[in-house]
Amino acid sequence: MARPRTPLLSRERIVAAALQLIDAEGLDALSTRRLATELSVSGPSLYNHFATKDELLDAVVDSVIGEVDLSMFGAASRPVPGSLPAPMSGSTSDGNGERRATPWPDALRDWARSYRAALAAHPNIVPVLAQGPRRRPNALRLADAVFGHLVDAGWPRGQATRIGALMRYFVTGSALASFAAGFPADAEVYDAADYPHLGEAHRLAGHRGTIDEGAFETGLEALLDGLVLRYERLAERS
Repeated sequence: MARPRTPLLSRERIVAAALQLIDAEGLDALSTRRLATELSVSGPSLYNHFATKDELLDAVVDSVIGEVDLSMFGAASRPVPGSLPAPMSGSTSDGNGERRATPWPDALRDWARSYRAALAAHPNIVPVLAQGPRRRPNALRLADAVFGHLVDAGWPRGQATRIGALMRYFVTGSALASFAAGFPADAEVYDAADYPHLGEAHRLAGHRGTIDEGAFETGLEALLDGLVLRYERLAERS
């Protein structure tokens, strides 16, 4: 039997091609006609796998969320009433084969870094992703893992919900665009009479990686420091 001239169409292949197109040209480039051309298939054949463009876009977004590491949210242990616990989430080896629980701030830190890395690799998809998990399985698993981790670590459910939202706002916001790249590289723009403190601003765009990464890390540590203080106050009241 002769082999087909093009690989058989599948949901996975369609999603991968759609993400590649969005990465290269942005969300507006995604259309059934354009995607069919990229895959060398007829447009109607795509509808055998996705009923609508929105359904396809949800699958593309969810594939990006699937890149986020959730392994740090393994097993969490509840705090001992009346004491200041080391809230746990996930576990690691202590070098002797024993499993050692990971403090929840470290777990949140590792997750936030992985989350941002996934979004930074696909910045054009972030505006859609920022709308919330919707019916996306990977996004719902992520929300479930973060919320469950915080509750099991001793956070009240209401605060766990707000912390999860806060972390998502922070990570998605940091991945939307480059702060440093937004400053023109033309030194003449920054007239000292108008902008006395921006004499070196024309250099920012040339260091966007360092600046943006540093800003993310600074904000992440500030958030975690504040959450640890709030957690300690909760423990003192218990």
